[in-house]
Amino acid sequence: MIEYNDLFYVCSLVEYIGRERKLRRSEVVAGLGEETLRRIYRHADVFHCEPIAKVAADFIELRSLPEGDFDNVAACRYAVPSYWDIGAVHARLIEDVADGADPVAKLVEVYSSWMSDALSRFNSDLYYQPRAYLAECYRAGTILVA
Repeated sequence: MIEYNDLFYVCSLVEYIGRERKLRRSEVVAGLGEETLRRIYRHADVFHCEPIAKVAADFIELRSLPEGDFDNVAACRYAVPSYWDIGAVHARLIEDVADGADPVAKLVEVYSSWMSDALSRFNSDLYYQPRAYLAECYRAGTILVA
């Protein structure tokens, strides 16, 4: 069973770290590794008591996450969605496509897919599309056109 609030926290932390280190979200997930992601998911209720900046800094240091050059926030021409907003989009997508799978394994799968980069393009409208549409796009492997 997926604990949505814990998944939401992990996804928001991935987004926060990605912005902080200027890394693609798939790079953040790979850099943290599945074991660390499981730890964050298991203890999200504790980690959320700390400022997310501190938790992010701790995991950046622990996993020696490098500085990258992927700055989708600077490239955004419109209002930048918060890391909480994008974390919620990812968490809902993972929840919708999990089909009973292990939530952390599904998180790794989703963030390793084309959809992660597509949702990081803040100049598009994809990230605020209805959740059912995002799930269908993910399953189809492409953005669906009406």
